[in-house]
Amino acid sequence: MCGIVGYIGHQGASSILVDGLRSLEYRGYDSAGIALAPGDGSFRITRASGKLVNLQARLDFSDPTPVGIGHTRWATHGRPTEENAHPHRSADGKVVAVHNGIFENYLELREELSKAGHTFVSETDTECFPVLVSHLMSEGRDFAMAFREALGRVRGIYALACLHADDPSRILVGRSGPPLIIGIGEGENFLASDVVPLLKYTRRVIYLEDGDLAELRAEGVRIFRQDGSEVTREVHTIPYDPVSAEKGRFKHFMQKEIFEQPLAISNTLLNRLPIDGETLPLELPYTDEELRGFKRIVILACGTSRHAGLVGQFYIEHIARLSTEVDYGSEYRYREPVVEPGTLAIGITQSGETADTLAALKEAASRGARTLAICNVQGSTATRTAEAVLLTHAGPEIGVASTKAFTTQLAVLLLLAIRLGDARGTLDPALRAELLQGLRELPAVMERAVNQEKTLIKWAHRWQEARDFLYLARGPLYPIALEGALKLKEISYIHAEGYPAGEMKHGPIALIDQHLPIVAVMPRDEHREKTLSNLQEAAAREGRILALVTEGDTGLAGIAEDTLEMPEVHPWLAPILYSVPLQLLAYHIAVLRGCDVDQPRNLAKSVTVE
Repeated sequence: MCGIVGYIGHQGASSILVDGLRSLEYRGYDSAGIALAPGDGSFRITRASGKLVNLQARLDFSDPTPVGIGHTRWATHGRPTEENAHPHRSADGKVVAVHNGIFENYLELREELSKAGHTFVSETDTECFPVLVSHLMSEGRDFAMAFREALGRVRGIYALACLHADDPSRILVGRSGPPLIIGIGEGENFLASDVVPLLKYTRRVIYLEDGDLAELRAEGVRIFRQDGSEVTREVHTIPYDPVSAEKGRFKHFMQKEIFEQPLAISNTLLNRLPIDGETLPLELPYTDEELRGFKRIVILACGTSRHAGLVGQFYIEHIARLSTEVDYGSEYRYREPVVEPGTLAIGITQSGETADTLAALKEAASRGARTLAICNVQGSTATRTAEAVLLTHAGPEIGVASTKAFTTQLAVLLLLAIRLGDARGTLDPALRAELLQGLRELPAVMERAVNQEKTLIKWAHRWQEARDFLYLARGPLYPIALEGALKLKEISYIHAEGYPAGEMKHGPIALIDQHLPIVAVMPRDEHREKTLSNLQEAAAREGRILALVTEGDTGLAGIAEDTLEMPEVHPWLAPILYSVPLQLLAYHIAVLRGCDVDQPRNLAKSVTVE
């Protein structure tokens, strides 16, 4: 959602702030702004609606001011206008703030402060905060005390950074919900709502905890709790190379990240595949006895991660024979869920900051569940709050539409199912050997899949004008049909639906005519014949079939208009492999339609508010 950056040190802040905001563009935004504190009792605030280039055109990058905060806004309260863009300031011009989150009681605060004589110029909830800090200082509190008291007065979730014009030697920040990360430098310190903006300057970071307040100065950082007590937080070293967050030879981040999947899968599997009959070396804190003690699994996730969870349900139930339920993270806590003894709640989130998934995990934990996070970002909220963590090691994913994060989630879920099956004694040794060998070969097979791009470009040229798509598959591949449809919707704005192929007769068949492309995912597995039967029904109604099949499968000759032959893999690895062509198809259709692939309209990479 909204992006926050901050800098205090010895360099001109403008270019650092804009670089940081640019690296956060993938999160989605509708306006941007920065505030510099030159030390003369005023601020230099520059804001603009629309894309970041509009802000850049207004800035003087020769300004040497070495302290400032910046923001990209995703509109929640008020229209996406310059007046509503951050940073917001107090009426006396002495306090500015940027904010990610929502103040639920902002109307009450505005009314209270208006009665006290303060004026407001925006429609936002954020503006009440700098006004409140200024008001509290007018009653005799210093900046730090007023900031801390103001945080105690607001209700809701927030990541905040605040400056005072008469005290430019420090940035005050606070976090309750959305992420906020401090980058540690030499004679300078940085602030961001994601680790990506920090990579160019430092790899040493501190992840603030919920309820933390911090004071950033050029010479150091101090962290406090709401009661004023000082605390110490671990300094993490980020393993990513800054180059990994750049596009390189690719036109878009999404394209780059699709092509990175063979490497990403390799990194996911690194040091996790056993030799011969050894125990799978997953970094789980559970003994075999504890793993056998789980009676039920609940997978909690949103969007693409939920589709990964649906595949995981097939993996875990088949391999570990453990009852598994998949729920929407956004709905779980609203239905009084029943959590029985022996329940393991698994939260899947690329960023580790997805608000709905985190809330669902907390709800499950409060009802007695054990918790496990599958996540891509070490140090994120999910990895710090769950009792167990499995990292996907996909590397930075900048494109809003998830690709490599999704396929690495699938790989981790399969590893988890194997580990559970080993502990529970439910995994046939022959199947285990097949799966492990298939995983060892998977990166090379994925490389063959991404190299099918030219064929999918032809498909994109042929089908880019379609108004609707239907995606069909069966078994563990039906969630891949859901994911393929979601990718197309997200980045090309074409309406698409994914269905289990057997459900076609229960409604979607009414939509089939000569104008409807039907993307069929039909590898050579136990479901092939039934899926083929469904596709014959669709063809009889003039549906336009595009089929993904196993190499050498000619069963759709005369039925499918376009066929792509995929490398043969074990059926349980097919969901990972067959995701790749669906990603490429969506990507190239979106490119041909002139869509903003990396930053689709109305979408954000990390959804940190409900």
